[in-house]
Amino acid sequence: MTSNTETKVNHVSDKIRCYALGAEKPSRYAHSIRVAETAVILCKLYNVDPELGYLAGLAHDICKEMDNDNLLSLAQTDGLEITSLEESKPSLLHGRGAAVLLEKQFDITEKSVLEAVRYHTFGAPGMSKLAQILYIADKIEPGRNYIVQEKMDYYYSLSLTNLLITVVSENISWLENQGKKVAPISRSLLQELKKTFDKENDV
Repeated sequence: MTSNTETKVNHVSDKIRCYALGAEKPSRYAHSIRVAETAVILCKLYNVDPELGYLAGLAHDICKEMDNDNLLSLAQTDGLEITSLEESKPSLLHGRGAAVLLEKQFDITEKSVLEAVRYHTFGAPGMSKLAQILYIADKIEPGRNYIVQEKMDYYYSLSLTNLLITVVSENISWLENQGKKVAPISRSLLQELKKTFDKENDV
């Protein structure tokens, strides 16, 4: 990253940090910081720009506490279908809403950041490495009550594909055990990842 680009990212991060402090309750903001810090670790492990990882992590939940009407209004402008699951629970649109807000209000044009924020809730087939990392960071940041150091050490020992398979599988299992609906796009992502893993390992 050039120094000019790094300066711009840091400036935008500062603006988003200020916005997040006002838009998120303290526990949510603390979660966002932990996600950003976890994303930096993962970016360094898997050769992705850590500045972009921090930016995406910091921004991913800026619409989490937005009311349903505003979320729906934002999400409707991104050109994607609003699924029946999202329609039944508009809070699930907070990633899509945040991606729109980042582009319109903060002038973020980096596609990998917008994609990462947009898909961090469900994931999506064909995601960039940054988007994969944000999805993972959101689920395994150390504030999660099911995360212990030994588990983090295990996660960090895996290839990115294998780590994402593990985290997506765990998330789907948790949703099923809670009697919650699993987004079809998450299942499609898992199927794609397993095929990719088989190719990478000549299975």
